[in-house]
Amino acid sequence: MEKLYSNNNNRRRRKRRQEKQMGGFKIVLLLVMKIMISMMVVSSWWPSAVYGSFVVEESSLTVTSPQSLKGTYQSAIGNFGVPQYGGTLAGSVRYSKDKPKACDPFVDPSSFKPSTSQGGRPVIALVDRGDCYFAKKVYNAQQAGAAAVLVADDRDESLLTMDSPEDDSNAAQYLDNITIPSALITKTLGDKVKSSLEQQGEMVNINLDWRESLPHPDERVEYEFWTNSNDECGPKCNDQIEFVKSFKGVAQILEQGGYTLFTPHYITWYCPKAFVDSKQCKAQCINKGRYCAPDPEQDFNVGYDGKQVVMENLRQLCVFDVATNKLNKPWVWWDYVTDFQIRCPMKDKKYGPECAEQVLTSLSIKPSDVRECMGDPELDQDNPILKREQEAQVGTGDRGDVTILPTLVINQRQYRGKLDKAAVIKAICSGYKESTDPPVCLSQSVETNECLTNNGGCWQKGNITACQDTFRGRICVCPLLEGVQFEGDGYSNCQATGPGRCRVDNTGCWIETQGGLTFSACQDSSAGCVCPEGFTGDGLINGTGCVDVNECSEKTKCQCPQCLCKNTWGSYDCTCSSGLLYIHEHDTCISKKISSSKLGWFVSLIVLVGMVSLGVIGYIIYKYRLRSYMDSEIRAIMAQYMPLDSQNEVHNHMQEDA
Repeated sequence: MEKLYSNNNNRRRRKRRQEKQMGGFKIVLLLVMKIMISMMVVSSWWPSAVYGSFVVEESSLTVTSPQSLKGTYQSAIGNFGVPQYGGTLAGSVRYSKDKPKACDPFVDPSSFKPSTSQGGRPVIALVDRGDCYFAKKVYNAQQAGAAAVLVADDRDESLLTMDSPEDDSNAAQYLDNITIPSALITKTLGDKVKSSLEQQGEMVNINLDWRESLPHPDERVEYEFWTNSNDECGPKCNDQIEFVKSFKGVAQILEQGGYTLFTPHYITWYCPKAFVDSKQCKAQCINKGRYCAPDPEQDFNVGYDGKQVVMENLRQLCVFDVATNKLNKPWVWWDYVTDFQIRCPMKDKKYGPECAEQVLTSLSIKPSDVRECMGDPELDQDNPILKREQEAQVGTGDRGDVTILPTLVINQRQYRGKLDKAAVIKAICSGYKESTDPPVCLSQSVETNECLTNNGGCWQKGNITACQDTFRGRICVCPLLEGVQFEGDGYSNCQATGPGRCRVDNTGCWIETQGGLTFSACQDSSAGCVCPEGFTGDGLINGTGCVDVNECSEKTKCQCPQCLCKNTWGSYDCTCSSGLLYIHEHDTCISKKISSSKLGWFVSLIVLVGMVSLGVIGYIIYKYRLRSYMDSEIRAIMAQYMPLDSQNEVHNHMQEDA
């Protein structure tokens, strides 16, 4: 029995139900079946998501040889193993006639190991669909040395998504050990490849490319994680719990650094109005049947009810809401979920609000804020948080409906493959615009630095390189170094431009050092190369460079009759005979004695003028103060012996009044 999903149409849905192809949506159908059995209802409770649009996520497959098959084809990424998001894989196809369907282990453990006849290239196994689970085929081929597996469809139809089996109790033994990518190809392509290999004996070389499987529009990745608080739903729940624990640290680093925008989501279903008051609906739903979850133990009479799962899902959504809007720390959601899984598991009978609020308190989240966000589950009205979740389940654009639990959505595309920390990191890293990758994406454990091999084929000069490592490979871009921008094609040429360019790179200009002196033909103020004063030439390091000018022999400097000229590198020395002093500005020699005598007279004159000036100023001040003093004395004497007119006038007025 194979696990698959397709771009649903009625015929395929009927066929999958007949074949019990329940896949990741089995937990929904189990709930439906329980209610149908207990109430003898046929197809009365169908979640809307079942009839939505499921999008098959694809990768590019290019056949490079033989000539008759050359071209690019699409393949559907398997929902198990490790797709190489952001990378490529080139290899040779090999098909086993003995075990074409790969349902049993290969007798020869090296059936798909590289061989010298195929140039030592990795081997991509081609197997036929049918008779067993897709995942089992891939695991058996991996054990025989395959680097990847292509499953050829056995019917002419649109591409499907191969999912991991849930009906096989032994599947857990190999599912976690699948570490290679796999994809489903059309029957037409599979037949052509087999024909080339078997009938024509040709080597078929294929390049699998996942670089464009996820959009990478900018420097921030937006991703969603559709999960469930139920920890008793089998291997997938266990894998989900382990993933959250292991991925928490990376998720928080990316979120705190502004590299990602994360949103958690929880799937809920509704109860048909005709059965809202039934015992089953009341046990599994809140808000009068609007929001429901399957019974964790798949038994309505024991253990926890689906209603309790819905309430915890709602609580975790509100933790994210409070952490985002009140604490401005959305990454606290990861702390709460991991702590709740550890401290409040169902198996220890601690799953519930009491334990949950203890976790909230330990994380400095007010339980009252979370309760206010959750609202009253008994009200006959919509809960805005859960209503938003149901609406988000319906796909928009390229995303498609969320029908597999758990589901990771990265940049509006659903992730396919094992829910594994390393695999998910690579998928997220492939969602960044080239050259904007965060440090975690460029670590050796995540990607290979292509700039370490032949500088990635980019321009390089000394320690300056245009090669910039990225998660998906490398780009050749002229660098910005110490504030100086290099310009060019990045492959064969980069030149420093603008102020400071000569400090970091002479841009092909001549430069030389002698006797502790360094001269360069590079000038920050202008482009090109110009020899400095004292040199002549084209200034190019690969041209004539710059040659010292002999000012003495060319008689351009130090040419006065008494001048003695000596050439130096980049300049000259000029002295004077008979104790004369050389004046560089005028290229002449003067007597040191005359010069000293004139200087002495000049200084003496300045001193004399200064002293005379001070004397004159002092005399003027003295005369002014003396006159002021004399005036005040004379007025005092006259006031005593000679009455003033004003005094007489006052006296006369007094007599008249009398």
